[in-house]
Amino acid sequence: MLRNLIVISVFGLFVCGCAVDEVVRQNAYLHNKTAEMAKAVANIEEVSGDLDGLISLSALQSRAFVADYGLPDELPATSTANDLLSESSFTIANSAFDISRKKPDAWDIADGFINAGIAIAGLFGGVWGIKLASFLRSAQLKSNALREVVLGNELFKKTNDEMSTAFKTAHSNQSQPTRQIVKEMKA
Repeated sequence: MLRNLIVISVFGLFVCGCAVDEVVRQNAYLHNKTAEMAKAVANIEEVSGDLDGLISLSALQSRAFVADYGLPDELPATSTANDLLSESSFTIANSAFDISRKKPDAWDIADGFINAGIAIAGLFGGVWGIKLASFLRSAQLKSNALREVVLGNELFKKTNDEMSTAFKTAHSNQSQPTRQIVKEMKA
């Protein structure tokens, strides 16, 4: 019974984390239609070769977003430039940006799994449950501390270009596992 509950909970977390919001799909669709219309206008008007190439590339790239996210359930109006430049298009774009910013990163997902592990350890109870919960809480604190250090280091390197080389030299003796962990944290 407990095993089934755990499997269902993990599956639910996975499915909820992977769903694409309708507004994000609408934004991808609007982006695609905007890029296609820009390409059509560029073909009519005389634009530089570079601008034509950039617009063509943008139109091609935007098709990947729609293919990845899928079509929205409700298609926004896209027949004319006025449709695409309407207030609702800007509202959708801003809402999609806000939604995308709030998506969990790898740190948030790992933190969620640790919290789930702590909750499961609490269900087992007893000495081993308490030890496991304590171990997981300690791992969570260390993970959060490491995250803060990596983010702080990245901010330091970005704001102090003259120190970047010295900073990298100071960390050149890190072990390969440490470098791999830091690389994954930066991604």
